[in-house]
Amino acid sequence: MEYLKLLGILIVIIGFALKKDSILIILLASIVTAVVGGLGIEGLLTTLGTSFVANRAMAIFIIIMLITGTLERNGLKESAAALIGKFKNASAGAVIGAYGIMRGIFAAFNISFGGVAGFVRPIIMPMALGTVESKGKELNEEYVEELKGMSSGMENIAWFFCQVLFIGGAGALLVQATLEDLGYKTSLVDLAKVEIPVAVFAIVVAIVYYFLKDKRLFKKYYGNGK
Repeated sequence: MEYLKLLGILIVIIGFALKKDSILIILLASIVTAVVGGLGIEGLLTTLGTSFVANRAMAIFIIIMLITGTLERNGLKESAAALIGKFKNASAGAVIGAYGIMRGIFAAFNISFGGVAGFVRPIIMPMALGTVESKGKELNEEYVEELKGMSSGMENIAWFFCQVLFIGGAGALLVQATLEDLGYKTSLVDLAKVEIPVAVFAIVVAIVYYFLKDKRLFKKYYGNGK
């Protein structure tokens, strides 16, 4: 009888193996597990509601997605592309590098822009692509995909290395707790001081790498640019 409680796992495995709708599979597995486990539908809804309220901060991304979608519908991408188009000598690598600096500074104060979905996709990518269009070039699909990876990479690097500079942030507290378990007592201020050169070095290396990579890719897909 106890094995029946694992029926939900079997549904997930079979559902994904058959490539069915992911949300439907998880919902069905949850209901079946709740029923065979004695929780019931009412208990399932209570558990879901309690978990949602306890972790409601995790749902902030929903608001960000709604705002981003509304702004996109009202011309956010076009405005970003038009803005960068005024700078004839700008390059996609320079745009991504500038974003890395800005992202690192704000990450040090634990300020998020919404990440890849909330900021990179609707603002940074159109600006990067606008540098290509401002030169009279047609967008190359492979080049665009490379720029997506570079923009997302800069977002991850800047956030990863700079968020720990915020005293009291989750990253800093995790490092402090880990060191304490190993027998090293450190203050958050000392950790931030140590992380500053590391963060600066990471951002500089990323900027140089993506700038040079963009120049190589632009030459590959568009020749010498003349």
